[in-house]
Amino acid sequence: MFKILFILHLPPPVHGASMMGKYLHDSKLINETFECKYINLTTAKSLQDIGKNSINKLWTFIRLLTKIIKNTITFKPQLVYVTPNACGGAFYKDFIVVQLLKLFRHKVITHYHNKGVSTRQDHWLDNLLYKYFFKEIKVILLSKNLYKDVCKYVDFKDVFICPNGIPETLMKEMPTERHNNEIHLLFLSNLLISKGILLLLDACKILKEKGFSFTCDFIGGETTEIDAWSFNENVRKRGLDKIASYRGKKYGKNKSHFFKNADIFVFPTSYPNECFPLVLLEAMEYSLPCISTNEGGIANIIEDGKTGYIIPQNDATALAEKIEYLILHHEERNAMGERGREKFKREFVLERFEKRMKDIINNAINRP
Repeated sequence: MFKILFILHLPPPVHGASMMGKYLHDSKLINETFECKYINLTTAKSLQDIGKNSINKLWTFIRLLTKIIKNTITFKPQLVYVTPNACGGAFYKDFIVVQLLKLFRHKVITHYHNKGVSTRQDHWLDNLLYKYFFKEIKVILLSKNLYKDVCKYVDFKDVFICPNGIPETLMKEMPTERHNNEIHLLFLSNLLISKGILLLLDACKILKEKGFSFTCDFIGGETTEIDAWSFNENVRKRGLDKIASYRGKKYGKNKSHFFKNADIFVFPTSYPNECFPLVLLEAMEYSLPCISTNEGGIANIIEDGKTGYIIPQNDATALAEKIEYLILHHEERNAMGERGREKFKREFVLERFEKRMKDIINNAINRP
């Protein structure tokens, strides 16, 4: 049985990379196929803490390096799996981790849940570090669309493609017809401007002025950019008091309630690190047509015109037009939701992800 050392992000905080890390950590298939050890790469304790530097974080990182060294010596893994950051201060931290593993002559595979290499490759220091970082390692990407982010440094033969997958939560399939008295829109993500919150509010204002009757629920964690108070101020300025509502964080059955009552899922992100949003997979399981942007690997999730729509970034008018179309064409709305659910069950369930990861790990170990 091969020994695998996983150095990955685990919650808290809760975000896509940490949730996928948890799924791997808890995977019966992975843990029965390989002898596994897990080290948490996370140094931030909350969403607000991400990107900030502190003495506590430095001390946590030093302890992390010590733990990695100890495990590489005592555990002697055949492969080390790392989920690094693509750029910024977090990349410099992960650069040290990967170079340390190479120093101990371990075979390394990195799994990217973010992007941004191409945005820094023209800076001389980052360019130099990337050349050393990607040398003699394998890379897992969530979508072929994301290869352009690392193509300067990685040959495609050293790349594996592994779309994310999530657990099925519904005991029975959701009906595509919701029978709401008015259309319910749903947004679910952390409250960041680049996730499209203000853009969606602008689109709601356009729809309201056209006379459409609808509601829009916003779910997610508050951030330093937008908290509950500032969200409500933006709602008030646009005259959307009886239309747009912030519902706070929701988990489990509480989150499921909003998915079950929604007619359309809207996620107009321009977030620069967006790769493969799990929230779109959740919405597809609930038979919801999805409207999003061509950021990261989203175009590999949403089939434009079949399971939802891909719109230009930062274009409230285009967003309002697609929402309007789905409001007016309920049969097409339901058909998109049904096709989305079928694609979810075919490609994005957790069991499919675990099987892909098992095959990739075996392949990476056996490749020269």
